[in-house]
Amino acid sequence: MGQGITEIEAARSDRAAAPCSAKRRHTMVEEGYGKVFVALDGTDQQDFVLARAIKVAANNGAKLYIGHVIDSTALESAGAYPVDLINGLESAFRDSIAVAVEEAKANPDIPSVEIMVRSGRIRETLKDEMLDAVKPDLVMCGARGLSSIKYALLGSISTFLLRSSDCDILVVK
Repeated sequence: MGQGITEIEAARSDRAAAPCSAKRRHTMVEEGYGKVFVALDGTDQQDFVLARAIKVAANNGAKLYIGHVIDSTALESAGAYPVDLINGLESAFRDSIAVAVEEAKANPDIPSVEIMVRSGRIRETLKDEMLDAVKPDLVMCGARGLSSIKYALLGSISTFLLRSSDCDILVVK
């Protein structure tokens, strides 16, 4: 429990260093979210997270951005990025969400749906190539539930998002 409080306090202090402008906060309160970004990780939970993101986007009349980062850290140690492997992983990801994406595109309450797939180190790629480009009002992600050892070594994407984003974060369990 103490660690959770520490994470929340750290996220608050990080946000205090780079707060949303008063105008942006007022707009979000008055109009809801205009851009919803959902970060998907390819796990079984992603279908549920994407369904929730589609619902939130529809309820807010928001544009929906679906992001996925193909983790290249294992490939970096090999010294090369096999293009066929990256393309195959991207294709598999797109196929795994195709039905939900078509549902979102058909929803009249969602003005647009964009899928962003990149390869790289997850945190840097997610922040630099996706979130900084989209500038969403809300980021949604799943809680993968890493073991204590993996969490200590790797941290979590949701914690990273809390600390590095200046918009609202919704972690779906």
